[in-house]
Amino acid sequence: MGTKGDQLLSAAARSNASTPASAKTPPAKAPAAKPAAAKAGTAPAPQPLSDVAVSGDQEGSAAGGLRSSLISCSVSMLVHVVALLSMALVVGTPPKQEKPRVITSSAPEVEDEFEDMDVEIPQDTPVDPSAAVSDVVVPTDVSVVEPVEVVSAATDLDAAPLAVEFTDFGSETAPASDMMATMGAVGGKGGGFGGRQAGKTGQVAAVNGGGKDTEDAVDRALKWIAAHQLPDGGWSFDLNACPSCQGKCSHSAGDKGIGLDRCAATAMALLPFLGRGYTHREGPYKPQLQAGLAFLATMTVKGKGKAYDRGNLYSQGLAGIVLSEAYAMSQDNQLAMPAQLAINYIMSAQDPVGGGWRYTPRQPGDTSAVGWQIMALKSGNMAYLQVNPLTIKKAVEFLDSVQDDSGAFYGYTEPGKGVVTTAVGLLCRMYLGWKKDHPALQRGVADLAKRGPNKNLYFDYYATQIMHHMEGDMWIAWNTKMKGILLPAQSTKDHEAGSWYDGVDADHGSKVAGRLYCTSLSALILEVYYRHLPMYRNESVDGEFKE
Repeated sequence: MGTKGDQLLSAAARSNASTPASAKTPPAKAPAAKPAAAKAGTAPAPQPLSDVAVSGDQEGSAAGGLRSSLISCSVSMLVHVVALLSMALVVGTPPKQEKPRVITSSAPEVEDEFEDMDVEIPQDTPVDPSAAVSDVVVPTDVSVVEPVEVVSAATDLDAAPLAVEFTDFGSETAPASDMMATMGAVGGKGGGFGGRQAGKTGQVAAVNGGGKDTEDAVDRALKWIAAHQLPDGGWSFDLNACPSCQGKCSHSAGDKGIGLDRCAATAMALLPFLGRGYTHREGPYKPQLQAGLAFLATMTVKGKGKAYDRGNLYSQGLAGIVLSEAYAMSQDNQLAMPAQLAINYIMSAQDPVGGGWRYTPRQPGDTSAVGWQIMALKSGNMAYLQVNPLTIKKAVEFLDSVQDDSGAFYGYTEPGKGVVTTAVGLLCRMYLGWKKDHPALQRGVADLAKRGPNKNLYFDYYATQIMHHMEGDMWIAWNTKMKGILLPAQSTKDHEAGSWYDGVDADHGSKVAGRLYCTSLSALILEVYYRHLPMYRNESVDGEFKE
């Protein structure tokens, strides 16, 4: 990494301990005794009693002299006492005791940190998807991600969430042999990327509820997505922008609004390839992934962590997931910096008060946007990138603020029992450390199971992952119904073959983002068998999950 690009992460929180007042203002010097004595006026200087002549024939005068001397001595003593008291008031004023200062931790200020970064990727250079792997246009000087500074003050030790077990928040750099290890929450070994190993996804799918039918459907989806890649390496929700399509597929997002969000479109296109275990170094789509990752990494580095241009923090979360997963799976150090930058920006964009995320940085959050950011942070953590524990603590606080029934249900921006937001909230809780037998998790999952898949792809995407992690009879029933919805709905028509739109409910996302959005989510749902291994499989609990 260049000399300016080495500092990839600012301090999670720095202790601004105040200098004591006594150290800032030196104590006043005590006045000299001589000036103080001068204030005695005309009082005679005191004489030692030994100097007073007292003889028998001078007794009267001696007594008078003694009386005069005692009066003079008393006056002088009084003056000195007053002077000493005055000096004590000047010198002895105790330093002001500063009130304890509460350290409010927020995510690092990414944009300030990287303002002068000299690593740049020319974005206007077209990327040919057929180019060689060695032509990936990402920084070549990235090797090590510097560790994050975490506030070490004793008052911040409690800031680390007790219920969060994010595997030490990426506090070390993973050895190459461990990057694909299956790491998960609550001590289990599930939840990682281990199920995506090339050539083994079919076997894993068969064990976990999938099969040849689901794998074939995913392969058809990937073929359709690859055919709609643009010459610059990215994707667009506006399918008319693709030279190979040009309106042959229905339900394009159009050339306005979300149709201009290249970041989200590219990230959603890449996610199913990564979910299938393919990278720019392995699998049948290496050139396409190379070009797509270069496109996304370019946007992220040029934006100094901000991956999106026309999008919002939803797009940022998606980019964070893609770059982190691609880095972890490929072990390509060229992706280390773009991935860390994307994670840094997510942390800096967190609402410092409520702990959530929404559309713009530091805006009060909503559960939907929070879900994508937490998943990105989890992916970054599994890639051994630096994730600030205090960011996670604040995210937990947001979930607490929108939960109902002690966490069994979740609202959008306030407590509630929304169907989609409950699925998002529960999956976040699982990744943030809730165990399988958590009472609120059991109640929430039981309610989702009664509802079943409902063709709302956004809901089904989150809820299917929850059921997969829980396993058991509920998962078997859910999986059967889910496959019964998605497999027949995949298009077999002309240029649309392999994609999804008709046959699934046109929720808000599918209406605005169109066929690419629906195809990406559908493929990801059908990759659930190996995309993340069941996180509770190796957890020791008493008995199986029960309704």
